[in-house]
Amino acid sequence: MSKYFLFLQTVHDTVHVLALNSLKKKVMQEKFSTPKIFTGGVSIENWKKLSKTQQKDALSKDWYVYYSFRDNTSGKLKRMPNVKGGVNRFKTMEERMSYLTTMKNALLYLLEKGLNPYEDNDLNNLLASANDNIEPTKIITNSKTKKIQKSKIEDTDNLMKISDAFDFALKMKKNVLSETSYKNFELRIRKFKATLDTSKPVNSITKKTINEYLNDVLEKSSARNRNNTRTDLGSLFQVLEDNDIIPENFIRKTSVLNSKPERNKTYTPDLQENIFHHLKQNDPILLLFIKFVCYNFLRPIEVCRLKVKDIDVKDKKVYLKAKNKAVKIKIIPDILIDDLPDLSNLNPENLLFTPNGYGLEWIATENNRRDNFSKRFKEVVKDHFNLGIDYGMYSFRHTFITKLYRKLREEKSQFEAKSILMLITGHSTMTALEQYLRDIDAELPDDYSDLIK
Repeated sequence: MSKYFLFLQTVHDTVHVLALNSLKKKVMQEKFSTPKIFTGGVSIENWKKLSKTQQKDALSKDWYVYYSFRDNTSGKLKRMPNVKGGVNRFKTMEERMSYLTTMKNALLYLLEKGLNPYEDNDLNNLLASANDNIEPTKIITNSKTKKIQKSKIEDTDNLMKISDAFDFALKMKKNVLSETSYKNFELRIRKFKATLDTSKPVNSITKKTINEYLNDVLEKSSARNRNNTRTDLGSLFQVLEDNDIIPENFIRKTSVLNSKPERNKTYTPDLQENIFHHLKQNDPILLLFIKFVCYNFLRPIEVCRLKVKDIDVKDKKVYLKAKNKAVKIKIIPDILIDDLPDLSNLNPENLLFTPNGYGLEWIATENNRRDNFSKRFKEVVKDHFNLGIDYGMYSFRHTFITKLYRKLREEKSQFEAKSILMLITGHSTMTALEQYLRDIDAELPDDYSDLIK
């Protein structure tokens, strides 16, 4: 059906309403139903009575013309594919109704002239026949519709090229993402951009283009990476939609695949003790780095961000920039205070952890700092103890949260233990903490041998 709807826009500029005699109308209605307009599940007659939220919700849905045509085999009316014709790029009810009303009338007229969705129609002859039979006195013009169509054509001619649109969106995202997040975001966008002809207009990117690229990412990597790529592309296209560069962010309609999350295993008590002893002898700087993960429950990237001035030894507080808020304050437990070096003579603006010591000058991006300590951990710890990819510095956070929770559970109920733990770990909600504890198997049952004897 889509191939001959290109003719609707030609017809709608000249044909809107034709008087039909009752006999002809009766004959035609035997072959097809009168086309109707779907308006997001609300009644247009009551539009002004709807709240702003209800109107916004209706406009967030696809609007279209729908109809049925009689099937030659079953003899029953069969619903045909919806006719959208790009209407959902318009942002107001008035624009959509004007456009769809015109499309509906043009479709009805073509159906009356013999258009059959089950056959190969001679569209040129059909359209010529339609135009030859139009009486000028019966043509009803619609200036608003023509204005919309003219605007649509002009917009198509002046659409941004892919290169310009992507550069614009990246510039916008750089102002709202952190340095690390932006670099990861930009990398995925650049990879996608490299597969395109960037001299083409941005609307040449279709849902099929996106799906083919995501399938390629899935084939070469994992479902998790594919989903993350989908999220970043969707974020970029949302910027383009919000700035009226594209009519719709269709990436939101692509599916999210089930993916098996990567999980860092917890260390056994013996292995953890052996690692600490090994680091004490071979890399005390890395050991203190890891103790911030163990005792303050920081993420490795958060430890990389610490500056000398963020450590208040006197008040036993650490001030850090976390991923979910600008500044987070946590206490430094005595077990960690006792291991801290003398910071009083260090430059407060320098990073606490550097490759060659504490508080030294080190010019490196956040990603490079994290990579430096990750590679250092692999060389000093993982290679020495022959540990697999399931073990990393993040594993220490899981290990000590598990240890702390089980210690609390010796004397407290689940709720009491979780309430105390939530203050220590920094989880924003009880639900988030409970999910985290389930993921790391922190809660285990007592021996149940007596129950199955």
